[in-house]
Amino acid sequence: MTVVGILLAAGAGRRYGMPKVLAEQGQWLSNAVAALDAGGCDDVVVALGAAVVDVPEPATAHFVEDWSEGIGATLRAVLSAVRGPDVDGVLVHLVDLPDVDHRVVARVLDVAQAGRDILARATFDGRPGHPVYLGAAHFDAMLERLSGDVGAASYLAERDDIDHVECAHFATGVDCDVPSPRLKRG
Repeated sequence: MTVVGILLAAGAGRRYGMPKVLAEQGQWLSNAVAALDAGGCDDVVVALGAAVVDVPEPATAHFVEDWSEGIGATLRAVLSAVRGPDVDGVLVHLVDLPDVDHRVVARVLDVAQAGRDILARATFDGRPGHPVYLGAAHFDAMLERLSGDVGAASYLAERDDIDHVECAHFATGVDCDVPSPRLKRG
């Protein structure tokens, strides 16, 4: 069974003031790649766009031509690139979740167990967050819906078969949209 970790890091980070892939001198990128790798993903692919950087091993970079159209276009490009008969699912993560570590990734993957028909999502005190596991059986329906700034949220909102995986004991899962003082790490 193969699970590909997809790290969405292509955006310009307008509210943040710079592409978040560059935040903390690239530490957010390094942390997220390490979380996906150590958490159990077989491969890690980083979606790049507004800023093109060297990605830490063992990740590979995927430049998204239409990254400026939004998160849906970015996820569509990377999901299209990584899907194949040997991929059982993907775990989608965001670069701007600096306190989400390998324990959260491992917990979501443990629940998903690389099921091709499974949807699983990290929650933090009941609040839906990332990472999100998408089994391969959902790829076609997901790809039909992804465009511009319409990401996976609308598809997931219509589903009642999502395994919600509580992870607040590991992290806050707070999305850092604006610069702020250092986050407390769990």
